[in-house]
Amino acid sequence: MPKVVKKVASIKKTTSLRANAKQSQKEIAAKPSASRSDKLSVPVYSLAGRASGTLALPKEIFGKEVNKKLLAQAVRVYTTNQSSHPGKTKTRGEVEGSSVKIFRQKGTGRARHGSVRAPIFVGGGIVFGPTARTVRLTMPQKMKKAALFSALSSKAAEKEILGVSGIDKATGKTKEIADLLKKMNTKNALILVVEKQDSIIRAVKNIPQTTTLPVNQVNAYEVLKHKMLILTKEAVERLAK
Repeated sequence: MPKVVKKVASIKKTTSLRANAKQSQKEIAAKPSASRSDKLSVPVYSLAGRASGTLALPKEIFGKEVNKKLLAQAVRVYTTNQSSHPGKTKTRGEVEGSSVKIFRQKGTGRARHGSVRAPIFVGGGIVFGPTARTVRLTMPQKMKKAALFSALSSKAAEKEILGVSGIDKATGKTKEIADLLKKMNTKNALILVVEKQDSIIRAVKNIPQTTTLPVNQVNAYEVLKHKMLILTKEAVERLAK
C-alpha cells in the first residue's frame, strides 16, 4: 500500500512540474520582445554636445549579418590600391659605361669578361632588382556594397555609432568639434555628412584620428579604421537611398 501512495504522489508531482513549465512558457511568449528597430536606434547629440533624442537606423543597412571574409578582402583591395611601388634599379643595359670588351678573351690568365657594365663589376647593373610598377585590385560593385553594409552593421552591433544634429552650422573652429568629440567620449571618429563641407573639413583636419567624409565617398575600410562612427540624419537618409 505505501508503494501505491508513493507512485501516486510521484505522478502528481510530475504533472505539477509540467503545468508550471507550460505556464512559464506562456508568460515568456506573452512578454513583448524588443523590436529590431529599437536595437538600431542610437543617441543623438547637438553641436554643443547635449543629448537631443535618438536616431533610428535602417535595418536593411545596419542590421545585416557581418561577413568577416568579405571585409578582409575589401580592406586588402583598398590598402593595396593606396600603396605604391616606386622602387627601381638599373640593369646592365641601363647603366652608363662602354660596351667594348675590356680585355682579350685568351692569354691573360684571368676570367673572361665582356662589358664593364656587367653585374659582377662595381658600378655595373643590378640583377633581379625591383622595378617600378602599379598594382590595382578590383571588386565588383555588389561586393563593395555588401562589404560597406557589413562594416556599418558591425559598428551598430558593437554600439559604436552616434548621431549628431546641427553640424552643418559649424563655424569651422577646431575647438568646437574637439569639444563635441570630448563630450561624446571619443578621440577616434569618422563623421559622415551628406555633402562635402569646407567648414567641417577645416575644423577636423587638425584633430588627429578624426576624419569627415561625404556619404558618396565612404567605404568599408574607412568605417573599420575609426573607432566611432558619427552620422547625421541626412546622411542616414542618403545611405538608405
